[in-house]
Amino acid sequence: MTTDRFLSVRHPLAAVVLALGLLALGCKAADVPVGSLLSSSETPDLSRPTGEPEFDRLDPALRSAFQDARAAAARDGVRLVITSGWRSRAHQERLFEDALVKYGSTEEANRWVAAPDQSAHVTGDAIDVGPTDGAIWVGQHGSEFGLCQTFANEIWHFELRTTPGGTCPEMLADGSVRRRP
Repeated sequence: MTTDRFLSVRHPLAAVVLALGLLALGCKAADVPVGSLLSSSETPDLSRPTGEPEFDRLDPALRSAFQDARAAAARDGVRLVITSGWRSRAHQERLFEDALVKYGSTEEANRWVAAPDQSAHVTGDAIDVGPTDGAIWVGQHGSEFGLCQTFANEIWHFELRTTPGGTCPEMLADGSVRRRP
């Protein structure tokens, strides 16, 4: 069964949550960087510099974990791409300011977009994974590589939160909830 059929027929709430999340982020195909749309066979070897800051400025362990996950997913017939990796502070600030306008309050904006000083993307410690079936695959198998879904409302957002084969910590409801040290 395809992911689209899975989401729309068996789990209509999952489809709604995903759609609302993407809309909340203002995601449109035209907003996605061309380099991030590469298929798994075209995605650069992230173990070496690519010339693209969104990949090159990721934590090396995160890049390596993603590459291992991508290879395993490919064996399962699932394509994984990084749709968003490292972000500059200025880019994250623009995303947050857009969310403030859209949601009307800092509290509501924080549910969907982190301020630059709170964003794991700015430090190179987070990736967003697509397409949808790829994000679902990483959600199911990511802990084998140390990759954990961080927020329940963002099925595409992953961080290194455990050792490979370990147990991921409980997801936070959304970005407005801060993990206790």
